[in-house]
Amino acid sequence: MDIQHTDPTEHPTSRRRFLALAAAAGTTAALGGLNAFTASAAPLRPTQSPMLSAADAAKNQLWWQAPGSSTSMIGQGLPVGNGRLGALASNDPGTEFLTVTDAGLWTGGLNDTLQDDGQFPYGRDDFGSLTLLAELTVAVPGHDLGRANNYRRVLDLAQGLVSASYDIGGVTYQRQIFASRPDDAIVLHFSQQGGGTYTGTVSLAGTHGESTAAGDAARCVSFGGTLGNGLKYGAAVTAYSGSGKVAVDGTTLSFTGCKDLTVVLSGGTDYAPDAAAGFRNPSVDPRALAISKVLAAAGHSYDTLLHTHVADFRPVFGQLDINLGTSSAAQRGLDTWERVQARYRDNVPDPELEAAYLQFGRYLMISGSRGTLPMGLQSVWLDGNDPDWMGDYHTDINIQMNYWMADRAGLSDCFDSFADYCLAQLPSWTDVTQRLFNSLTNRYRNSSGKIAGWTVAISTNPYGGGGWWWHPAGNAWLCHNLFDHYEYTQDRAYLEKVYPLIKGAVEFWEARLITTTVTDASGASREVLIADSDWSPEQGPLDAKGITYAQEQVWNLFGHFHTATEVLGRDAAYRATIDGLRDRLYLPVVSPTTGWLEEWMSPDNLGETTHRHLSPLFGLFPGDRIRPDDSTPKDILDGATALLTARGMNSFGWANAWRALCWARLKDGDKAYQLIGTNLQPSVNGSNGSAMNLFDIYQTEPGRGIFQIDANFGTPSAIVEMLVYSRPGHVELLPALPAAWAASGSVSGVGVRGGFTADFTWKNGKVVQATLTSVRGGTTTLVAGAATRKVSLKPGESVTLRNLA
Repeated sequence: MDIQHTDPTEHPTSRRRFLALAAAAGTTAALGGLNAFTASAAPLRPTQSPMLSAADAAKNQLWWQAPGSSTSMIGQGLPVGNGRLGALASNDPGTEFLTVTDAGLWTGGLNDTLQDDGQFPYGRDDFGSLTLLAELTVAVPGHDLGRANNYRRVLDLAQGLVSASYDIGGVTYQRQIFASRPDDAIVLHFSQQGGGTYTGTVSLAGTHGESTAAGDAARCVSFGGTLGNGLKYGAAVTAYSGSGKVAVDGTTLSFTGCKDLTVVLSGGTDYAPDAAAGFRNPSVDPRALAISKVLAAAGHSYDTLLHTHVADFRPVFGQLDINLGTSSAAQRGLDTWERVQARYRDNVPDPELEAAYLQFGRYLMISGSRGTLPMGLQSVWLDGNDPDWMGDYHTDINIQMNYWMADRAGLSDCFDSFADYCLAQLPSWTDVTQRLFNSLTNRYRNSSGKIAGWTVAISTNPYGGGGWWWHPAGNAWLCHNLFDHYEYTQDRAYLEKVYPLIKGAVEFWEARLITTTVTDASGASREVLIADSDWSPEQGPLDAKGITYAQEQVWNLFGHFHTATEVLGRDAAYRATIDGLRDRLYLPVVSPTTGWLEEWMSPDNLGETTHRHLSPLFGLFPGDRIRPDDSTPKDILDGATALLTARGMNSFGWANAWRALCWARLKDGDKAYQLIGTNLQPSVNGSNGSAMNLFDIYQTEPGRGIFQIDANFGTPSAIVEMLVYSRPGHVELLPALPAAWAASGSVSGVGVRGGFTADFTWKNGKVVQATLTSVRGGTTTLVAGAATRKVSLKPGESVTLRNLA
């Protein structure tokens, strides 16, 4: 094995990444976070074009030969987003239709009055629901789809662009759509080649009964309103052209004889991530601010707006590149929807499509999670005001799965939305927990009578409120995500910031654990600590004690607390107390009846064998207590494998993604790959699988499917986990490489726990070259096949290892 240490300023590849990261960080610092809809300084404008060449852009493009229908936007609309605003675009030639969502447009509130059963109400008025902000329609009479030839629409993942083109009467008409974070607006641009013009109207409609009117000296149209919970919101749109005429015509914008047309939309709410202020910013007038933003953007040329957006988006997307092999010419000749169908029909791997699915997930994360509220069940892409499960934040896996991908796939900054949300909610979560959790009617109350710290419900909203049922272990799972981010980044300042969340969850469990006596296989008895009454999501007894789900979570939480206190140099005495509790925790055993890892401290299976949740396998993934190595007793590993096998290989998308991640941890790449293929199968009539636009569809009943975004992130996470396994001090390359990708491939920019990134290539299933780069300096052991090397690096330093095959 050849080893070469490299200074980041000298190595070309590392230097390019360093500059890209620095550029991205500089843009973010200059803009500030979009934590709410607020006024901001004018963005930096690039001095040269950041656009990719056509050939380079094509490497990360999805394309279709048909537009989306305005009545099927969830499965056919193409998504754009700037982290706060999201839109789905139909790209119909004659009627461009967009549904627009603001991440903060929520009904409901704190929801802190319990029902008779001690659980929370869960409705659109009390708990609340994410809702649409607006619908935008650009009507172009005479451009009906039936008259158009050579129609094509494209989603450019690397540059954050949706485009469409078609021919009518010898003229090629083109449009581009993007959601700009720097300008905090959605921009549509219509152009042509061949002497054509556009004539039509731009209409903006609210979805809560608002009236649209002309505003600001008739340069735009806008609306505003207030929800029943007092949340104010507003939106505005303007348009301009270098030719022809654009004017306000009543409640719409009209354009006549325009060779080009640019439409700019913005909007938002007075939501603020501040519990002390009631989650409102009273200084914001959303309608006036929306008008201000669209007119400010409209003061610049379209090219300037486009270049500003791409200069912001491209460096973030470019932090990871992946090649899983080469697809056939026949596969490449198909549009995206045809490829999805052909892959399923012919049962033939399509490695470029599979890599594109990962990059589509990264595109969605960049578009839906940059300095604003985190992504819930549908993120910022809705088609109405009644999303299933309110579009909420489910804490029994869904919001956690949404963010497993961030650090793995070169998007660590996108994780901030998750952490900042938890911090903003903490005061309310703590208050509600300490006032209400021990209600005598709550079947999950602490039988000790003690209460401390905080926990959450199964569903949470942005107002500190919970819905459905109490979820005692939800705090530990949220803290697992929070601490996992630290393990990737080694950012001590971040750990300091989230420490109150971790400590508060520990305090809750210190008060909650109860003592019981267990007898081991030899007949010896001992006292152990177990979780009080709980429900193993979302099946089985409602009030079982010592469920594996909770035991694994608490063992995990206490371990993270130990590390955090050591890193931060605080709470040494309390650390010793919690270490003592951790040593006494009951950990699951294998059932002599089923041969599976027990789920309920019972040898019997008390739930559904093929249930979607893998709750008792938390210690396998996302935890790391159960490993296929000598650290795990063989009976425990075999019992976990047997339980995973019994759960089956065909479920909902997010459940398949979790299964794939578990099989990757067990180093069975072919089973993990099979599950990825299951999620890529085409959704037909609402069946489980991928819709035309690659959104994951969750079948709720025959003939009806809904969009749930977690599989769009969980499946890419599984792809990365098949290529790289890491824990602090240890990284293994290609732990679960499937036969379909074994011939050759490469990845760069993948995250590694301990504060590293990895770039490597492989051929015939073997790593041939690998580069590790340290973010903050550290030591790890690299494993690649039979090769093992200990690597110590300074901050920013890289090491390249060759001849590994």
